[in-house]
Amino acid sequence: MTGLFDGVLTRGPVGPCTDDTAWLRALLDTEAALARALADTGLMTPAQAEAVAGACDPDLYDTGALGQAAAGGGNPVIPLVKELTGRVRAVDAEAARHVHQGATSQDVMDTAAMLLSRRAGDALLADLDSATEILLSLAAEHRDTPMAGRTLLQQALPTTFGAVAAGWAHGLSTAGDGLWRALDESAAVQLGGAVGTLASLGTDGPRVAAALARRLGLAEPALPWHTERGRIADLAGALGRVAGAVGTAAQDVVLLSQTEIGEVTEDGGPGVGGSSTLPHKRNPVAAVSALACARQAPGLVSTLLAAQIQEHQRAAGSWHSEWLPLTDLWRRTGSAAAWMHTSAERMRVHPDRMRTGLDATGGTALSERVTTDLAPELGRLEAHHLVSAACAEAVETGRDLVGVLAERLDGVRSPDRIRALLDPSGYLGAAGLFTDRVTGAGEAGSNGSTTSEEGTHER
Repeated sequence: MTGLFDGVLTRGPVGPCTDDTAWLRALLDTEAALARALADTGLMTPAQAEAVAGACDPDLYDTGALGQAAAGGGNPVIPLVKELTGRVRAVDAEAARHVHQGATSQDVMDTAAMLLSRRAGDALLADLDSATEILLSLAAEHRDTPMAGRTLLQQALPTTFGAVAAGWAHGLSTAGDGLWRALDESAAVQLGGAVGTLASLGTDGPRVAAALARRLGLAEPALPWHTERGRIADLAGALGRVAGAVGTAAQDVVLLSQTEIGEVTEDGGPGVGGSSTLPHKRNPVAAVSALACARQAPGLVSTLLAAQIQEHQRAAGSWHSEWLPLTDLWRRTGSAAAWMHTSAERMRVHPDRMRTGLDATGGTALSERVTTDLAPELGRLEAHHLVSAACAEAVETGRDLVGVLAERLDGVRSPDRIRALLDPSGYLGAAGLFTDRVTGAGEAGSNGSTTSEEGTHER
């Protein structure tokens, strides 16, 4: 059943990958794979393993009933194994003896969490990659579109929208690469038995663990990690970075969409982005929603990092405390990525408004360029004082800065030269080169630190 807030906070494909049914499927997939791993190592017959696997159908189980029964033993695996064993016994009594053999409840929960993460990760990265590709296209299209750069929320020197969009894309891409690496390196099976020794499987234990890893396509750890929770912490950190990259881009879109700025907008069509009381508004609802989801990630990451401190061979409560925060972190981060994809699809860029924004300062934002041009003749300090005084006069009197500087620099710089120095399109530095490095355009794209080297194409 869809929750009241799911349309905003659980958007996109990650939600279904992390709901109760997905968790149940991951738990049962683990039990089925364990049975087959036991058969791979000769501890049960293939026919018995298939009898167990045949009973691992999520449609046969009631997640609500399992959740209620979990209160008895402190986790849902205990009632699930009891019911699974009963179903297998009805088909093959001998096979039922091997259900869950060698494993403890935490083994199944941890392995299921890694399966769930792999599946959710594939869905999240698909949205992230799609958003990145759209932003790269916008960056290439607007490589030389000047706009005001802003520092401390105030206009600073000019930049380009291409460089801004490239920055968003690069942030998403590198964060996605980090998540991919975390999944590749940290998503491992868990099979240690009661205290991490696999004693109940004797000398066959390590072979069963290796077979289980192969069956599930997860990494085989050097040893069980019941209380060494670095794998969960690595995933949490990677998801936190994704949320941060999405949130940064989304917040910029929200700010650039303000009525007074209007340099980008989201074109969502009728009924999208409207206000319940102000019909003239067109809110950037996708970016707003992405930001809302991304802002929830740090607290969830913090909870998972705190849960790393665990006692002895199996912890009392700490690993239990990971289940919901990990699930919610996947959901919120996945939703943020899905909304960012939507925001990128809806985004409309308005170069005319960007030019208006640049003109709003009357050229004072380019004072650094005039100072630099004058420094060889007047000295940097004198040039700085002269230009600063001219800017102050222009602001106080409302006069055009070109005229004020022309008076103060009569015989030193012509009005045309001053006008050229105050043209923002001529003071963009390496914005174009940096954009090319990210979009992969030209030689810079193939030799620099680019998307083609560290972005989606490497996964």
